[in-house]
Parts: sequence; C-alpha cells; structure tokens
Amino acid sequence: MHIDWAALGQVFGVSLAVTVGIVGLFTVGIVGTSRKPAADGEAAATTAPGAGARAGALAAFALCAAAVAYGIYLIVAT
Repeated sequence: MHIDWAALGQVFGVSLAVTVGIVGLFTVGIVGTSRKPAADGEAAATTAPGAGARAGALAAFALCAAAVAYGIYLIVAT
C-alpha cells in the first residue's frame, strides 16, 4: 500500500482554508445582523444595524449557502 502524502497534505490544506473562510463569512453575517448596545449614559435600548451592514450580512450568508450548495453538488453529482 502506498500513501500519496503530498496529495493528502493538499486536501488537508484546502479543506482547512475553505472551512476557515466559510466560518469567517458566517461570522461576518452574524456581526452584521446583531444589535449594537447603546453607549454609556444613553438609554438602555439597543440600536438596529444599518442598511449597509444588513446588506453585507445577507451577502455573507448567501455566499455561505452557495458554498454549502456547491459542496453538496460535488458529493451528489455523478
């Protein structure tokens, strides 16, 4: 039995990079949709994210969904 260590290393590296990228995108989406606490001395209410932050968050979530759909396509395609 022969193990191609170079190919195994490439698969590991690409998998790690894609995983970190998708988790980072998802984090950007969560931060973009989260409410910001009021500053000290202001009312205890929270402020909603702006339209730009919301649009960026939706784009990040869409990219995450596209990456997951592409992965499923690669697994299922014959």
